[in-house]
Amino acid sequence: MRILRGVLAGRRAPSNSAYASPHLALFSRALQILAHPELVSLQKLSAPDSGIVEMRMERPEARNAIGKEMLQGLQSAIEKVEADATANVVLVASSVPKVFCAGADLKERRLMGPKEVREFVNSLRSTFSSFEALSIPTIAVIEGAAFGGGLELALSCDLRICGENATFSLPETGLAIIPGAGGTQRLPRIAGKSRAKELIFTGRRFDAAEAVTMGVVNYCVPAGEAYKKALELAREINQKGPLAIANG
Repeated sequence: MRILRGVLAGRRAPSNSAYASPHLALFSRALQILAHPELVSLQKLSAPDSGIVEMRMERPEARNAIGKEMLQGLQSAIEKVEADATANVVLVASSVPKVFCAGADLKERRLMGPKEVREFVNSLRSTFSSFEALSIPTIAVIEGAAFGGGLELALSCDLRICGENATFSLPETGLAIIPGAGGTQRLPRIAGKSRAKELIFTGRRFDAAEAVTMGVVNYCVPAGEAYKKALELAREINQKGPLAIANG
């Protein structure tokens, strides 16, 4: 316990300790990893799928709710993808079972002042706009819940594939706010103005079958198979000329 307290307090362990360097250094590094988990990961697939990049949200304890750290992770991932000349298509997925993204982190938001909230929402909106403006195609892989900012993230992708267990909602009006990260602009363009107004005004949930009917998703497949279908599409796109599929 003295060694652990020494590590946490930034003190050097006694030189005669059995846990002296390099063991102590490894232990300290493990603590740092636990304290700063990677909330958004990037993985470049290998041949024959070179050119396909996976972006995964990995915050299981909060159902991938987007707080400040998650937002920074998304921003960093977008910058890395845009700077990678070998990237041809991006799959946006979740490593958390039965959830794509639960939206903004409301617990964290309650601790923010009005100015902080405005800055966070503005940053969230600009991040999704940057994602929409990526020069290569993006495909959202949706299994389970895509609520609020999670649905807005999916709407900023070029294509959306969901499992039949997926559920969607823009519930912000129930909190006396509006979808602030682009949902009020992107959903009408995809589903039509009247249907989008209904979904935003009521904040009601809709399922995968309705999402397909409204054009919110391109394909609905059996639960657990959305990634497989998205990868099939990504492989088709990856074979095309980069200039031909470039956005913008």
